[in-house]
Amino acid sequence: MEYQRLALLVFAANVAVLYWGVENQIWWDGNGFALARISDLALVNFSLGILIRRQRVINLLFWLATRIPKSWPLWIRWGAGKVFHFGGLHMSGNIAGTAWFLLLLTGMVWNHALGLEGISSRTILATAGMLVLLGLIIVTAVSSIRARFHNMFERIHRFAGCTVLLLFWAQTLSVLDDTGGTVIGSPAIWMLSLITLSIAAPWMSLKKVPVEVVKPSNHAVVLRFDYGDMPFPGSSNSISLSPLLEWHSFANIPAPGEDGYRLIVSRAGDWTGKLIENPPSHVWVKGITTSGVARIEVLFKKVVYVATGSGIGPVMPHLLAKDVPIQLIWSTRSPRKTYSDALADEILEASPDALIWDTDEKGKPDLSQLALQAVQDFDAEAVICISNQKLTRRVVHDMESHGIPAYGAIWDS
Repeated sequence: MEYQRLALLVFAANVAVLYWGVENQIWWDGNGFALARISDLALVNFSLGILIRRQRVINLLFWLATRIPKSWPLWIRWGAGKVFHFGGLHMSGNIAGTAWFLLLLTGMVWNHALGLEGISSRTILATAGMLVLLGLIIVTAVSSIRARFHNMFERIHRFAGCTVLLLFWAQTLSVLDDTGGTVIGSPAIWMLSLITLSIAAPWMSLKKVPVEVVKPSNHAVVLRFDYGDMPFPGSSNSISLSPLLEWHSFANIPAPGEDGYRLIVSRAGDWTGKLIENPPSHVWVKGITTSGVARIEVLFKKVVYVATGSGIGPVMPHLLAKDVPIQLIWSTRSPRKTYSDALADEILEASPDALIWDTDEKGKPDLSQLALQAVQDFDAEAVICISNQKLTRRVVHDMESHGIPAYGAIWDS
């Protein structure tokens, strides 16, 4: 996967810099470690890992990737469509930054033990505290642990991350005090300011907005919003019932000529179950509308969408926008009973040739086979799958094994 390739690229670059520094004695300054240089490398990696996940950066990456015209060779457009694998940079940047931080702490203790000037006990303590928290963040982000204890992962990621940022400020200011440096003249201060602003930006737009909840069944609800936001097809917004604890992102469903947008939420855990059983009158929204996987459809002349259950939500805005000719395959249980006649009719009006597979009547289909047949019949260039993790990976793998560009969420956040 491109995710792993990007991660390996970052790790390889860091190993190369480390080796070059050892060969040229960059990391050693007289009798002790050159702490400023090591700290700069840690900050560069953390900056990459944090900024690459900011909403405006994500939108910029998708905008750049989708500037490629359809007349270009398919292999170029195929690669550009993998833009959403940027999470590999997030993961590797933060892990590499933590590794440099471990070297930094080692150097601080060494220099302090030798009695060298320029490092105090409070700076060492701040660095050690940061390293412990960074280790906790990395461990809980391991996919198996994250999937099993997702609420714990999300809270540790948020609260420990904020604490690390505060300690980073304390450590940087402490180092400046130890060395007699100036705030304005410190590159670390400017980079920390940028990181802090990027993290704070979504929270600065936090608002509580009214929501109309349409409940066609006990399995799913449709949330309707009209507070001035007009999202674009292929985007998502994050909502919460308790903004300090838990956030969930859902694909926006804007309709041409209509104000506001909709979200489809199906029962998939405690949070969604609570929302369906006790529909709220208001929810919290933060940040800006952010590009998602399906945004890359404009790279291709024709696209086959494979969706299961509420995965129809991310597909609907593309059906309605008609930016690209689409063949839809939607597998779900009792579509009209679960999601309402109105929603099913809206889908068929936008895509009369859609294949809607009722699993209550026909059982579960072989979606890879259906997708392959649709690609051949529709002469499509790509497949986009919106489903659960296991099925998405299977369909994407099966399509790409046949030389067909295929895309789906990679569950990296």
